[in-house]
Amino acid sequence: MKVKRALISVSNKQGIVEFAKSLSRLGIEILSSGGTAKVLREAAIAVQEVSQYTGFPEILGGRVKTLHPFVHGGILADRSNTSHMEELERLGIKPIDLVVVNLYPFEETIKKGATLQEAIEQIDIGGPALIRASAKNFKYVTVVVDPLDYPRVVEELERSGEVPLKMRLELARKAFWHTHNYDKAIAQYLERVEV
Repeated sequence: MKVKRALISVSNKQGIVEFAKSLSRLGIEILSSGGTAKVLREAAIAVQEVSQYTGFPEILGGRVKTLHPFVHGGILADRSNTSHMEELERLGIKPIDLVVVNLYPFEETIKKGATLQEAIEQIDIGGPALIRASAKNFKYVTVVVDPLDYPRVVEELERSGEVPLKMRLELARKAFWHTHNYDKAIAQYLERVEV
């Protein structure tokens, strides 16, 4: 599957500017939200805000940014299913082929002795949803949760315009482990909380 559109929403910005520049140079459209979009725009990278794409603003102080059918429909659509693709077309939803997400730094926050409210604010909701949706649909979507994988992905995109299925599966496994470990850290923290 040729990569035409990417969604980038990262807490850890390490390497993201160089990665996004590579995507842009390859003609890949970039959707982004919040702080990530700001960083990319400041680096003179063309980016469309998720809120502009969906026609719906970020709400609740940034708690809801990417939880929208235009985003998740574009990720979860089975590209081999004619009715899925017709539905996307009818609703004006664009397929998203590459999702680059890493999560709010929950473990770092609690190590600093955060209050319960501070810890709760670092529980990422949209990020895990994006990661899980992308990993579920690895047959058609590449998910990247680790900046160390950016060079490998760029290399494949430069070589053929797509990420091989075997690598997409490998990255999907890594993504599910990422969300598993994230949720485990949250659950372990909440085990110690008394109200």
